[in-house]
Amino acid sequence: MTTHTEAEIASQPACWRRAVENIPADALPQKGERVAVIGCGTSWFIAMAYATLRERAGLGETDAFAASEAPLGRSYDRVLALTRSGTTTEVLDLLGKVNTRTTAITADPDTPVMTLADQVVVLDYADERSVVQTRFATTQLALLRASLGEDLTAAIADAEHAVAAPLPDELVAAEQFSFLGSGWSVGLAQEAALKMREASRSWTEAYPAMEYRHGPISIAGPGRVTWMLGAAPEGLREQVEATGGTFAESPLDPMAELIRAQRVAVARAFARGLDPDEPMHLTRSVILSS
Repeated sequence: MTTHTEAEIASQPACWRRAVENIPADALPQKGERVAVIGCGTSWFIAMAYATLRERAGLGETDAFAASEAPLGRSYDRVLALTRSGTTTEVLDLLGKVNTRTTAITADPDTPVMTLADQVVVLDYADERSVVQTRFATTQLALLRASLGEDLTAAIADAEHAVAAPLPDELVAAEQFSFLGSGWSVGLAQEAALKMREASRSWTEAYPAMEYRHGPISIAGPGRVTWMLGAAPEGLREQVEATGGTFAESPLDPMAELIRAQRVAVARAFARGLDPDEPMHLTRSVILSS
């Protein structure tokens, strides 16, 4: 029997294709705006990826914050809130306090974020029944990448490969994972590590690739995986393999490589007798009592 998480992971290429064909340009950050992107958990990591991409595209200064840590005193032209549920306490609190233009991207049109944000983009077709967030996260990033002028044709083709290719046994059986990224994929590395923790309670860490050699590489060794999302720095593979550890990378778009990490997380959950749809100690949305 296929779990909700498995079905949602497999649907990502179709969701991305739909997102890039329907870009609500008027609701998203405009060229030259100074933007703060906020979210919690997965949404914060997607915010990190988008912020880096937008700045590198020359479209305006862009900062990413966990909603609970966003500096309210700074001057921004727009706050972009990412929230699958539309009910996350920290996101709603922040939207209620800022005095600048706000946009939210959500999956549920029947939630408080619809009235708290000035403009809302609803990706209800990418909503999920699983607590673990997979396709909504990547679909909103596909939308945001396309809004920056990126052609995602190759990324979607990579995603179709990622949902179907066999998974290496050494990844499913590994003791520990260190996910690495560079530039915009640093956020995706953080998200890959989070998925592994949520779905399979695995020991995972995440770092910018060039920082990995400044201490964390001491973790590497037999049975442990260093997994690069994107192009690896020169010589890093050799240094990891010299420890006896496994170095994983591929030529896939980093967002498609995240799909492979999602699938490994689910496979590891099954191997441990866990339900990836209902991770321990987690709920779909964090709603705090006042």
